Amino acid sequence: MTEQQARTTANVVMAAAALGAAVIVWRSPKLRRITWQLARQYATGPLAFWTAALVREAWDESGRRPPALDRP
Repeated sequence: MTEQQARTTANVVMAAAALGAAVIVWRSPKLRRITWQLARQYATGPLAFWTAALVREAWDESGRRPPALDRP
C-alpha cells in the first residue's frame, strides 16, 4: 500500500466515523440538545475571540490605522 492509498483509506474511515456519529446525535433528542448547547457556547466564546483576533490581525497587516473612538 502506498502512502497516498493509506491517506485515502484513512480519510474514508474518518468520514464514515463522523457520519455515524452525526446520525447517532441526530436520532437522539438528548444528544441533539447537548450538541446545540455546546455549539452555542463555542460560537460565543472561543470562536468569537478567534474571529476578532483574525480581523484585528488582518487590519494590522493592511497598514491602515484603526478609527478613532473618541471623535468630537
